[in-house]
Amino acid sequence: MTGTPIHIALTFDDNFWAPAYATMRSVCLFSHRRSDLVFHLCHRTLTDAHRADIAAITSEFPVTLAWYDLDASPLFRDVAKRMPENKRLSNIVYARLMIDRLVGAEVERVLYLDCDMLVRDNIEKLYDIDMEGHPIAAVRDSIGAFITGGRDLRSNSDLFNIADPYFNAGMVLIDVQQWRAADLIGRMEKALADGVMARIYYDQDFLNLVFARNWLQLPWRWNTIDARHAHEGLDPAILHYTGKTKPWGVLSGMLQSVAFARLYRHVMTNELFYRFARHRWKRWWKKKLRLS
Repeated sequence: MTGTPIHIALTFDDNFWAPAYATMRSVCLFSHRRSDLVFHLCHRTLTDAHRADIAAITSEFPVTLAWYDLDASPLFRDVAKRMPENKRLSNIVYARLMIDRLVGAEVERVLYLDCDMLVRDNIEKLYDIDMEGHPIAAVRDSIGAFITGGRDLRSNSDLFNIADPYFNAGMVLIDVQQWRAADLIGRMEKALADGVMARIYYDQDFLNLVFARNWLQLPWRWNTIDARHAHEGLDPAILHYTGKTKPWGVLSGMLQSVAFARLYRHVMTNELFYRFARHRWKRWWKKKLRLS
C-alpha cells in the first residue's frame, strides 16, 4: 500500500560499504514506492568517507536512512566476541539476530537483505505478501542438505532432518513481533552453552533450528542463490552472489559466469565500482605483505 513504510535492514562493515550501496540502489531503481523505503543500516568500522558514499543515495532517491553503529552496542560486542567466528564474513553476521532490538517498536515487518545481492523487481511485491501467520518467509537453499549434513549427509543428524526444507538466510522477511517473541539471543546463549553453536554453520543454521518447519517458503526467484549467467533468462527478482566469483570483480573472463555482472557495475556506478576495486586490491596486498 502506497504510503506505508517498507523497512529493509542490511548489515555490513567498512569493507563492504560499496556492495551495500549497490544493493540499496538496486532496490530503489526497481521500486515504484521509493519514498516509502526505509533502510536500517547496521554497520561497524565504517569510515566517514564511506558513510558519505552511502548517504549520497538520498540525493538521488527520497528514501529514509536509519543508522546503527554496532561498535557502540554493548550487546553486539558481547555476542560477536563470544560466538564462533566466521572468518570469511566476520561476526557481523550475528547482527541480524538483534534486528528486533534495533528498530523502533512501531516497525511490524522488516525485510533483511545480504549485501551481496542485486534486486531487479519491485521489492514491494515481496514486502507486502501474506505471510500466512508465519514468523518469517524465505527461500529454500539449494545446497541446504550439504550445509547441515556435510560429507555423506550424516553430520548433525541429531539437530537437523535432511527431509526438512532449509532456508537461505540472505533474504528473510521478518514478522518483528514473532521474531522478538522467539528470543533469539537468549536461545543462542543456550545453544552456545550446550555446544551447539560450535557445531553448526553460524547464524544461518541457528535460524533454521529456531524456525524449523515454521517458515513460509517463497519462490526461488526472490533469492537466486549462486547467481550465474544461465539464470538471466529465468527472470530472477533478487540475485544472490554466494559463489566465489563476485560481480564487483575486475577480471572480465571470470565475470562471464556471474548473472547481470554489467548491470551490477552500473547499479553500483562506475566511479564507486572502480574505487571499490582499488580498495580491495590494497587490502589484498597488505595481507600478502604481512604473510611474506
